[in-house]
Amino acid sequence: TEGQNEKGYRNVSGLILAGDLQSSVTVLGMANVEGSSVLCSDSHGEPLAGTAKTGTTYVLLEWPHAWGRDVLDGSTFGAELSAKLTQHLANYDATLLLIRHPTREGRQIGDHHLYLVFADEQVTEVLHVTGPEALLELDLSGPGNNGASIREKPMLLVCTHAKRDRCCAVKGRPVVRELAQQYPAHVGNDVVWETSHIKGHRFAATLMLMPWAYSYGRMNVEAAHALIEHAFNGLYFVPGNRGRGTLSAPAQAAELAVATALTKQGARLGIDQLQVTVVDSAEKTATVRVEDTHAQQSYDVMLEKRPVEGVIASCGDAPKTGATWQITCMREALPQSNR
Repeated sequence: TEGQNEKGYRNVSGLILAGDLQSSVTVLGMANVEGSSVLCSDSHGEPLAGTAKTGTTYVLLEWPHAWGRDVLDGSTFGAELSAKLTQHLANYDATLLLIRHPTREGRQIGDHHLYLVFADEQVTEVLHVTGPEALLELDLSGPGNNGASIREKPMLLVCTHAKRDRCCAVKGRPVVRELAQQYPAHVGNDVVWETSHIKGHRFAATLMLMPWAYSYGRMNVEAAHALIEHAFNGLYFVPGNRGRGTLSAPAQAAELAVATALTKQGARLGIDQLQVTVVDSAEKTATVRVEDTHAQQSYDVMLEKRPVEGVIASCGDAPKTGATWQITCMREALPQSNR
């Protein structure tokens, strides 16, 4: 129910609890994959919200050749270059992802696409380089420093990094193969890419939407297609959403809670319509303020970090106890004049 309390808040109708949020974003799983045995991603007990890969700066290098288990472990680019790249990226707190076209024809390349994603600014830049050595010359302090062109279209990255975990191959590749038929790669239409590890293979099929750095899990082809259509129309997509990587885990979960509540009420949210303005976080509790910039309304979301049983981090691992940020309360802050 909705009512004002002594602190000048209204409780939001239809209070979102962790179970409600989980049910709205975990219905897309592909548990029955032909030819697969038990996979870590077959377990759906862990909520998705608040599990997104964190980071604000991403370097996406087209690399159609083999990927090592860790793209900078030396097996992909050699030990010396990998060490130099690791240090250079660390100087900017940047993340390297290797990408490639889903089709064999698309992997016949003369040079390498290089995308620079600055998620805070929601900017993707594109260059063409002759090899990974070019990354050492990049100034990753912000957009506009590398003579790159601005990319206007969104990019959807689908993890297929089998050497990291076979879930990504078993569940990611069927998704990317189907999407490649719907969005065939050609000049000016490189929307869908395979990518190396983006965290959370236990949620396969896992995806990242650039330049916003939203992560998605337990996705199927239909959901991924709907995600792309939403992105092209500048709309926020709730199903399968794990959170935005520019935010901390509790802030991710809080933003998603507000988005879920508003979309259940029939709102069509812009992808950048919600802004996290305040995060007050302790070890096991957090209060996050999320502003709906279009409606000029703020929400305070209270969360607790609680244990979740049966988490299988990778294929072959034993189940263990993990942790999740669960919503305990969400309330609408009244304007100052109404308090």
